[in-house]
Amino acid sequence: MATEAASGETTGLVFHPMDQFIIKPLFGDGAVGIFTVTNLTLWMAITVLATVALLVLGSSSRQSIPTRMQSMAELAYGFIRKMVEDVAGRDALPYFPYIMTIFMFVVMANFVGLIPGSFTSTSHIGVTATLALLVFVSVTVIGFVKHGAGFLGLFWISAAPLPLRPILALIEVISYFVRPVSHSIRLAGNMMAGHAVIKVFAAFAPMIIISTGIGLAVTPLSILAISAIYALEVLVSFIQAYVFTILTCVYLKDALHPAH
Repeated sequence: MATEAASGETTGLVFHPMDQFIIKPLFGDGAVGIFTVTNLTLWMAITVLATVALLVLGSSSRQSIPTRMQSMAELAYGFIRKMVEDVAGRDALPYFPYIMTIFMFVVMANFVGLIPGSFTSTSHIGVTATLALLVFVSVTVIGFVKHGAGFLGLFWISAAPLPLRPILALIEVISYFVRPVSHSIRLAGNMMAGHAVIKVFAAFAPMIIISTGIGLAVTPLSILAISAIYALEVLVSFIQAYVFTILTCVYLKDALHPAH
């Protein structure tokens, strides 16, 4: 939060937009350990509960005229199913529940993080890296289970001239193992940057006018800027979940069809 700081005749606003990403224990002030209940674990649990409430409780009635929650659950189901089928093919549909779970967790975590006073779990590289590694390991195992050593054909570009094939194979191997890095940093970086910008604009909203003696005044331009950035962050929250999921489908397609 913005706090007033004075030094002699100089008065300004000192704020720390990155403080909102600090992981803190919920009980006590000790160090954060493996089994410490923190604000991160709390909001991840809230994310899981919100996802279950939407998908399970919202669609449990199965009414012919769906409620709002049932409509949202059905729209999410149809949206992700079509994505999996269009990007990875019909033979990827057995893995649809896994991809649906990933999408719902990411998008729900992004939206929950927009609640004032909440904690955005997907802004931490530890969370997004875990998700990305799960995808990376899963598609790699699927590739070897489905094709055996033939999965290595993903790295061998037979259509290229023979002298270039080893060089291209090395590039393909490097790019393959970089996948979880880019997969995780993209999501965490966008969520962290968006929330930091909102915090910066929010810190400049109250302007202290000392010279005129008016006191506390709020600039309308800052309020409009916060509203615009917040609306943009809502859009980014969905887009980043979409990008994370569609990249998962692309990686799954490579595992199911490794031949170039």
